[in-house]
Amino acid sequence: MPLTRAQKATGPEAGETVPPAVDLVLGASACCLACVFTNPLEVVKTRLQLQGELQARGTYPRPYRGFMASVAAVARADGLWGLQKGLAAGLLYQGLMNSVRFYCYSLACQAGLTQQPGGTVVAGAVAGALGAFVGSPAYLIKTQLQAQTVAEMAVGHQHNHQTLLGALETIWRQQGLVGLWQGVGGAVPRVMVGSAAQLATFTSAKAWVQEQQGQLYGGLINCMVKIWRQEGPLALYKGLGPAYLRLGPHTILSMLFWDELRKLAGRAQHQGT
Repeated sequence: MPLTRAQKATGPEAGETVPPAVDLVLGASACCLACVFTNPLEVVKTRLQLQGELQARGTYPRPYRGFMASVAAVARADGLWGLQKGLAAGLLYQGLMNSVRFYCYSLACQAGLTQQPGGTVVAGAVAGALGAFVGSPAYLIKTQLQAQTVAEMAVGHQHNHQTLLGALETIWRQQGLVGLWQGVGGAVPRVMVGSAAQLATFTSAKAWVQEQQGQLYGGLINCMVKIWRQEGPLALYKGLGPAYLRLGPHTILSMLFWDELRKLAGRAQHQGT
């Protein structure tokens, strides 16, 4: 009997033999690798979001104007390393949030829940909610560290933390344990939606590719040659803009690293048995 799309997505090819405990490490590692590349985007995003917070339009200075100009502004004010502000907290957040998220999702796959109608969406949402809750303190500190800069370029409230641990200690001392979970009410639904869409889309897309593989094309080169001949060279870039804006660099890198690490872990496990 041929495998269904859902079964293919959770079968050995997709890393079914990888235990949830291993997926905990692989998922966290993949997203931490992606964070190193995308943290500068987070810094710029944070500055742009805080600029003019709760102020009428046109009544405040705008040191950050557009993406590229904002990158240059951060680099001028804080140096090139300023684009990696909050990286340690970002890595901690990605590690905590995604270890929980991928572990829970892997448990759902192992239990067969993702093979049910809508199972990948539900599993992704629940896993994302749990991960967001666990990682919320790290996300709070990351945002506060990324916002910090010299006075003339400062936007939003400046907390003046010196280090990740220093920020943790300050928040704990001033606001108690509950203070570390400020903003969790907004983080949980945001990550739920993103996680559900991310994992369900990735799983479905990979299953579709596995189903179609070999039916139309005989490999990557054959695929490129056929498209080039039939549709022209520009067809190789069809949907580039919407695809990039929809998925984002972090999602692409996270899913790629996660999948490749799972394959390596699966092969190592098979060789060891």
